[in-house]
Amino acid sequence: MGMVAGAPSPAERPTVDALAPRPVAETSVVHHGRVFDLRSDVVELDDGRVTREYLDHPGAVAIVALDDDERVLLLRQYRHPVRRELWEVPAGLLDVVGEDGRLAAARELAEEADLQAARWDVLVDYFTTPGGSNEALRVFLARDLSPVPDDERFAREAEELDMELRWVPLDEALRGVLAGELHNPSAVVGILAAAASRADGWASLRPADAPWPERRGG
Repeated sequence: MGMVAGAPSPAERPTVDALAPRPVAETSVVHHGRVFDLRSDVVELDDGRVTREYLDHPGAVAIVALDDDERVLLLRQYRHPVRRELWEVPAGLLDVVGEDGRLAAARELAEEADLQAARWDVLVDYFTTPGGSNEALRVFLARDLSPVPDDERFAREAEELDMELRWVPLDEALRGVLAGELHNPSAVVGILAAAASRADGWASLRPADAPWPERRGG
């Protein structure tokens, strides 16, 4: 069968990720976790059924907080699965149903760094591990920073008690990413995106309320 008249050929289609769900014949939760579940789906593909197991994740936000001297805020935190202390940007789960992503990011920046921002933009969106998780993550750029008032500061606990905060020049952070010294995915993606956007005069930034179709329910 030939192509429909006027329809674009595969080579002419835009290089844009597209929502294209396949029918799910069966689904079940293999394990209920504290943060995410392990789900198993039987998926109908063109050449038959396959079973795919993946982490069912609520999604998350991350923040590249940039001060007036173009320094990015990094936090050092222990991550047990990789047995390492990683330098990361502030981040947190979208674990409040229906919460706006920017409000979630503002909450995380205040809780983890005692900071608030007067200017918010979207740097980049990505799926953290699309082969094994449905986690969607939006990275915001936060600028025009100021301290959270003392009487509104968050009481940290657990692993957040020992987090070290460090302001690192964006160029130095970029060098660390490219040298293989920084590995946290939100930090790597966010720093690369911030450096690329700055080089373009920040023209690539999107509004903080830009559509986010990757977020489930959004």
